[in-house]
Amino acid sequence: MPIQMQLARIIISELTESQIIYLREVDGDREFPILIGIFEATNIDRRVKEDGYQPPRPLTHDLIVKTAETLGATVESVIINDLSDQTYFAKLRLKTADDETIEIDSRPSDAIAVAVTFTPPLPIYVAEHVLDEAASSTP
Repeated sequence: MPIQMQLARIIISELTESQIIYLREVDGDREFPILIGIFEATNIDRRVKEDGYQPPRPLTHDLIVKTAETLGATVESVIINDLSDQTYFAKLRLKTADDETIEIDSRPSDAIAVAVTFTPPLPIYVAEHVLDEAASSTP
């Protein structure tokens, strides 16, 4: 059963290519980092820190949400569903107008960036085996 997580921290450094976000278990203590790109990190950071932030032009994450809505679907949640060779994999879960749930492959950073475009942010889940593996490989 997937575990609900929340965005705990965002670490942005202009000195490195990879930025770090930390996800923490909603009803527990487990936490783990995910390395992401600067574009996704700054977008996530802005959305989290600036209540009601709307960019002057739609960003890729806004485009994804608007496309889903235009097609009659609703973005419902994010699940980080796999970890392989230190790379995380995620899916966006959408509900269609016919009440069908579909999952779309995504990078975790993009999926989380989509999640924080909503107020309140969409739920973020992590598969139990991914959380176990991530927790055991984090120093």
